[in-house]
Amino acid sequence: MSFTQPVSKPWLDGHELDYVTDAVGGGWISSQGPYIARFEEAFAAWNGLPHGVACSSGTTALTLALRALGVGPGDEVIVPEFTMIASAWAVTYTGATPVFVDCGDDLNIDVTLIEEKITPRTKVIMPVHVYGRRCDMEPILELAYEYNLRVVEDSAEAHGVLPTGDIACFSLFANKIITAGEGGICVTRDAHLAEQMAHLRAMAFTRDHSFLHKKLAYNYRMTNMQAAVALAQTEQLEGILATRRDIEKRYDDALRDVPGITLMPPRDVLWMYDLRAENRDELLAHLAAQGIDTRVFFKPMSRQPMYLDPVWPTLNASRLAADGFYLPTHTGLTAEDQEFITGQVRAFYGVA
Repeated sequence: MSFTQPVSKPWLDGHELDYVTDAVGGGWISSQGPYIARFEEAFAAWNGLPHGVACSSGTTALTLALRALGVGPGDEVIVPEFTMIASAWAVTYTGATPVFVDCGDDLNIDVTLIEEKITPRTKVIMPVHVYGRRCDMEPILELAYEYNLRVVEDSAEAHGVLPTGDIACFSLFANKIITAGEGGICVTRDAHLAEQMAHLRAMAFTRDHSFLHKKLAYNYRMTNMQAAVALAQTEQLEGILATRRDIEKRYDDALRDVPGITLMPPRDVLWMYDLRAENRDELLAHLAAQGIDTRVFFKPMSRQPMYLDPVWPTLNASRLAADGFYLPTHTGLTAEDQEFITGQVRAFYGVA
């Protein structure tokens, strides 16, 4: 089906083409070009941190972060029930076990339920800032202190939420707030962790490049061309966030009085405009017929075949997933686009 209102598309309105042209013209198209370091430094600085490690995706960013912290077989990592499955997969890739914690009504991990899931095998807590809504980090950091744990923030959907954990991991997929098409980046204040992540992303070559590899590592590198796009996007991040705040407000204003629609709590940064709806599936079919693309909420991790737990129907994450979805959300969305989209939602529920 062709959608006139896609759920997402990138906003490439800065120096993306100039920088990519420069990268190609200079012959640096691999992972060794100068835009890698420029992007890492710029994005880390935007977040108030000294170190950035660019990589091939948000998933690989999480994997590098966990490996740099020594997570491996026999360990456990606290992961939210309500998240995109990459959060859990990154833990599984290390050989560790994800231990799931249900969400609150804001979709983020319920911090009151974390402590009961901590065991002697727990090594890391992984909060996820879902749809751009910041987790309640203060009690998470307090638990990490009390139990001598580390904190890896899954910030894939939350560019603009400033990190407070040991490592924060961002996605740069094409539907994210800023993008490189594909890609990711880890940011940290710890120089040793940054060095370890950079070492692991590049196949753990020794300093003399002798082809003797002392540990299992990865080819998780970002190319210079991707970094060129990501740098141009980082330069626009303040403006992009401001535009998205306006988009959020327009949606709120148009939908808050619609019977059958439940607005979600405000977001710290707008990745996707999420909401809940009565007769959701019928609504989404109506919107699709009008050329409006949508996505349903994530499924609970305990419902996923590789993590299946019969408890999943009782979870808050399951209840919210049953009627939640998000509307088209991207930086290029105009007021006219939103008027059409919200008009179709209102029409479905018989509201003028």
